Amino acid sequence: MVSCCRHVPWKKCTIIIADEIRPLPERRDIGRVLTPEQKIALLKTALTKPEWQVARLAMTLALNTTMRACEIRALQWQDIDSKERVITVRKSKTEAGQRLIPLNRNAWRAILELEERTKRLVGGSLRRSWYVFPHAEGTTKPDPTQPMSSWRTAWRRLTQEAGLSGLRFHDLRHHAITELEESSTSEQTIMSIAGHVSARMLAHYSHVRFNAKRDALAVLSGGSQTDGKVTSDVTNASPDAPCELQVVENMVDVAGIEPATPCLQSRCSPS
Repeated sequence: MVSCCRHVPWKKCTIIIADEIRPLPERRDIGRVLTPEQKIALLKTALTKPEWQVARLAMTLALNTTMRACEIRALQWQDIDSKERVITVRKSKTEAGQRLIPLNRNAWRAILELEERTKRLVGGSLRRSWYVFPHAEGTTKPDPTQPMSSWRTAWRRLTQEAGLSGLRFHDLRHHAITELEESSTSEQTIMSIAGHVSARMLAHYSHVRFNAKRDALAVLSGGSQTDGKVTSDVTNASPDAPCELQVVENMVDVAGIEPATPCLQSRCSPS
């Protein structure tokens, strides 16, 4: 590739060879996966303080849709189809393009709570062009015409209280995709829900799926072939720990304790 300015003599132009261009370093941290106990602790802790409501509702959407934080902040009410219970992700971090995500029970309840919250903040009905997470939350004059900048402080305090210091909000997306993979959801369906997934990530989740199948068959012989759950790679869970029937069994959502949704079953599920 040749880079040259018309107003500069040719001898002063800079010639850049494509082979000499160094790509940006690839991130090596795939992400963190929670154990069932950690997930329940996080969800229960989020319910204990009103000031964590925004972080809790954003967390609920991330865990049940695989959405990124930037995608959640960019959500407008016009992106939510109440009749079909579907979210349209129009703005994404990558070039995956627009995608539709069905809302399961937990995600839909979070949307209803956010709707009531917005109505209380503005003292009336909401507009379709407004953002689901308004700017300047917690102030006397929140601006729903602008998106929220961050819930970083609430998230940090919430995770510390839950004994999960260092847990990134983005790890929730990784956890949700892992649960989908453990439920034997096809890669095509996962990519349709989650959007762009790198080749490195797909390779990782393929490994997750194979281990899930191995453990499922190992149950027939009364043992385990992969030293417990896939989360042991991150949390060093004991291989002798009893196998949970579902990753989100007794999951606590915005309304309290709820049974797991069918799409978030673990490899140990009878189905």
